[in-house]
Amino acid sequence: MAYDEIIVNRIREELGNKTAVEETKMFQGICFMVHDKMCVCARDNHILCRIGSEQAEIELEKGECRQMISHGRVMKDFVFVDLENVKTNQALKYWINLALSFNVHAKSSKRRKRA
Repeated sequence: MAYDEIIVNRIREELGNKTAVEETKMFQGICFMVHDKMCVCARDNHILCRIGSEQAEIELEKGECRQMISHGRVMKDFVFVDLENVKTNQALKYWINLALSFNVHAKSSKRRKRA
């Protein structure tokens, strides 16, 4: 599992004062769950943000992110943001705030039972 430890720590710092934040290994990286819902995930050279389909359309038009596609299926609520686009704390905070704003409305995934 490859992920950038620097971006993980920067995300931790941004989410540090939020309640109900958990870290879990998911999506080939470290995901930050807020209120049991995936919010932001740090991967090798990008972050994955769950910002909702409406906001994703707006952000995709700006050209600073790309849509998540999983097994040929477009994941409308999720976008990838390259680490180049979150170099500054202000830029990272922007994406985290979008994800936190959507988190209030996002549905929680059902937990899978482990065998």
